[in-house]
Amino acid sequence: MNETYIIEAIGYVGSALVLISMLMTSVAKLRLINTFGSLIFTGYALAIQSYPTAAMNFSLALINIYNLAKLLKNKKEYSIVVLQPDDAFVTYFMNLYKADIEKFFPKFVRSEECNRAYLICRGTEAAGIFLGRNADTSINVKIDYTTPVYRDCSVGKYLYNYLASQNFSELVAENVSENHKPYLEKMGFVQDGPHFVKKL
Repeated sequence: MNETYIIEAIGYVGSALVLISMLMTSVAKLRLINTFGSLIFTGYALAIQSYPTAAMNFSLALINIYNLAKLLKNKKEYSIVVLQPDDAFVTYFMNLYKADIEKFFPKFVRSEECNRAYLICRGTEAAGIFLGRNADTSINVKIDYTTPVYRDCSVGKYLYNYLASQNFSELVAENVSENHKPYLEKMGFVQDGPHFVKKL
């Protein structure tokens, strides 16, 4: 293969990764992919002897690495706010993220069937919401939603540990959509007939 084509291909790969990084909702993923893209593009710029472009992209990679290190160092600290399912803030939050929530929970209908509502916060920012109905130590999960920025499973892990500390022993998810299924499997839910079950 012609060397020029190889160099051009490297440039396209670097550009594509930088563009793809801009589509990431997770800041950590954005910076990680952008770092790889910037480093590859740095190599391309050096190959074509465009030294200002190489310097700029290498600097971007260093900035990304620095900010990634800060993100990893600063452990996410969450808190739980116990609400009523008909609380005004629950309604506000559900309306704010309505379109995204419907992608994961298309069969959810707001009704009196929920008697548990938990808002998961990081500082003053709402990171997720959990709605369900409990019977003894089991909770039937109706909504277990995390906002795109915090969609790295850390919210769910914190919430499930909290629920376990409140003497709940089991979560049962019904009417699971295909979009939500990968998250449940990653979080340790096991399919049991039409339901997904997690022991706390």
